[in-house]
Amino acid sequence: PVDVAAAQEALRVARDAVRSATDALSRHDQAAAALSDLRDRAAAVDEGRAELERTHQIVARLADTLAGRAPNDYRMPLETYVLAAELEEIVTAANVRLDEMSSGRYRLQHTDARASHGAQSGLGLEIVDAFTAVARPAHSLSGGETFLASLALALGLAEVVTARAGGIRLDTLFIDEGFGSLDAETLDLAMRTLDELRSGGRTVGVISHVEAMKEQIPAQLVVEATGRGPSIIRQSD
Repeated sequence: PVDVAAAQEALRVARDAVRSATDALSRHDQAAAALSDLRDRAAAVDEGRAELERTHQIVARLADTLAGRAPNDYRMPLETYVLAAELEEIVTAANVRLDEMSSGRYRLQHTDARASHGAQSGLGLEIVDAFTAVARPAHSLSGGETFLASLALALGLAEVVTARAGGIRLDTLFIDEGFGSLDAETLDLAMRTLDELRSGGRTVGVISHVEAMKEQIPAQLVVEATGRGPSIIRQSD
C-alpha cells in the first residue's frame, strides 16, 4: 500500500497556507482601500487648505492695508483716511477765516506725505505763506500765528459740524487763553472775527488775562483771588 500520510500532511499545510494568504490578501485589500480613501480625503483637504490660504492672503493684505501696515506705503489706516477727507473740508472752511485774520498771508493745506520714523501719516497740516509761496510745517508758525491758525480751524470745524449735523448749530464757543501771544494788530483782527461770530447770533466766551481785551469785551466776569483761599467772581462794571 502507498503511504499517503506525508502527502495528506503536505496538503493540509498547503491549504492552511492558502487560507492564511487569502486572509492576508483580504486584509491588505481593505488596508489599500482605506489608504486610497485617506489619500483622496487628504487631497481634498489640501485643495481646500490651498484655497483658504489664498483667501487668507487676500484678507490679510486687505486688513494690513486698512490698518496702515505694509503694503500701505502711506501708513494711513482707513479711519485716518476718512478723517483726512473730513480734514480737507475743515481746512477749506478754516482758510476763509485765516485769510481774513492773517490779512491774506497764510493758508492752511492738508498733506498726506509719509511721516518720518514710522509714524502714521494722513492728518498732516502745512502752512502756505503768501510772502514766499512755499508750504512749510505748521509748527514753524510763531505763537501768535499758531493761535490764529488754531482759532481758524476751530471755527472751520464748527461750520462743518453744523453743516453735517442736519442743521444743528454750535451756538457757543469758548476760547481759553492764547491772546497774550498776539501783537496789537493781530489781536484786533482776532477780536473782529469773534465779534462777527457774536453778531451772527453765536455766544463767544473768552478766558484771558490780556488787559487790552477788557475794552473790547462788553460783558465780563472777573475772577479775583482772595486772602481766604477761594476766588470770587464778580461782574465787571
